[in-house]
Amino acid sequence: MSHDRREFCSSLGLLSLAATTGCEQLSSFLPAGVSDRDRPPGTAPTADEIDFTHHVLNRCTFGPRPEDRALLKPGFDSWLDQQLHPKDIVDPLCDRTIASIERIHQHRGELYSEDPRILLHDLVRARIIRAVYSRRQLLEVMVDLWTDHFNVAWSKGNCRWLKISDDLEVIRPHALGRFRDLVRATATSPAMLIYLDGHDNKVVHPEDKPNENHARELLELHTLGVDGGYTQRDVLEAARCMSGWTYGHSFMCAGVSRVGFDSGRHDDGAKEVLGVTIPAGGGKNDLEQLIDIVCEHRSTSRYVARRLARVFIADSPPDEVVEAIAASYRSSGGDIPEMLETVFGLPAFRENAGTLFKRPFRYLVSVLRATDADTNGGATIQKRLRRMGQPPFEYPTPDGYPLEAEPWFGSLLWRWNFSLDLLAGRIPGATVQGKELVRRFGSSDRLLAHLLGRRPTSFELEQMNGEDGISIALASPEFQWH
Repeated sequence: MSHDRREFCSSLGLLSLAATTGCEQLSSFLPAGVSDRDRPPGTAPTADEIDFTHHVLNRCTFGPRPEDRALLKPGFDSWLDQQLHPKDIVDPLCDRTIASIERIHQHRGELYSEDPRILLHDLVRARIIRAVYSRRQLLEVMVDLWTDHFNVAWSKGNCRWLKISDDLEVIRPHALGRFRDLVRATATSPAMLIYLDGHDNKVVHPEDKPNENHARELLELHTLGVDGGYTQRDVLEAARCMSGWTYGHSFMCAGVSRVGFDSGRHDDGAKEVLGVTIPAGGGKNDLEQLIDIVCEHRSTSRYVARRLARVFIADSPPDEVVEAIAASYRSSGGDIPEMLETVFGLPAFRENAGTLFKRPFRYLVSVLRATDADTNGGATIQKRLRRMGQPPFEYPTPDGYPLEAEPWFGSLLWRWNFSLDLLAGRIPGATVQGKELVRRFGSSDRLLAHLLGRRPTSFELEQMNGEDGISIALASPEFQWH
């Protein structure tokens, strides 16, 4: 995955910052309770093929930890019901650790006094910590999904300070809610308004034309999809609906950190979007009507369904799978948990175990989870993730990091190096107790079964025997897929 010059320079800036301030200041130490947490016996699959329990843990979480198979003993439905209600899950270790990353919890207006490179480091660190240690795993997977769907690149303008609020106040609270509410929240996110130039969408004089960038991405990437049936006129009319929503005008919002509607910058005439008339004089309500129109459109139901199917089932999901999920969208009013229940109830979900290639973030986190590693998610871990090509919040274009496998094949060398260096103790900020891991499973064969998701073959046992056996398993083709 290639990166532009700005991204390269920003990475150098973070690394030089780490050198001058010290990794301790950037990453602190291991989160309290991480190194002395309970480490129960490991449970491994016993079948020759990937079973349903391992499949669920691979797709609906960031990968199984040694003891995680026990979580599904009460049954998949019971486990899923818990995961779909993350607020009810007690998660003290993760909550305490995230609370200790104090900078990301500041009011967005206070963040401008901070070095944005440190803010990015802290935000990525929180993302890694949550993905590795949180008990609310399905929430974390959905946050990852929607972060790409509503991509905002950290590098553009004030997004350097505002991506934190976009993550904490927009994506996370709505990741398992209603899709319409998520679209509404992202449409008025200060980071999104800056990233897609929505803050500069104004119609002050009759001859003024609105800035169409935000409206175009709302239709093309966020709701209907590029083949969703909209026209250039629909883009223009949507942009007129969105005019006047802006960010940082102190005369309107009493500060540079808030979003507000400026009626003097809004085109208040009659509009028509996708065949639906929006009467004149609607003011700020034009945005609400626009979001209703696009979220209730049949193309949106299929577009969202296809994304869910690609993340949880297959890169190229069958049309009947997409339509089943889309029907759930329409019948539930875009309720995300109901759509997920439909996804996981489809035969296609069970039949596609081990067919999705892990993107770098999922690979790195799944390694840390599979080995029950202790990590602070700090600068050295983030550097490895950058080398693999997927530093969070830094994809430059609005479409987000690709889901398909091919773009990521070039990162394999860095993955192999990561697995070898992790087990050899060469990565500051991440440690694995290799011998203890074997002891917890009772044998190296059972540990390998845990890593591969099935009993290893005699050839695999021969190849993965010895001191580097765990590293070889983590670098194997089988571990690259989920």
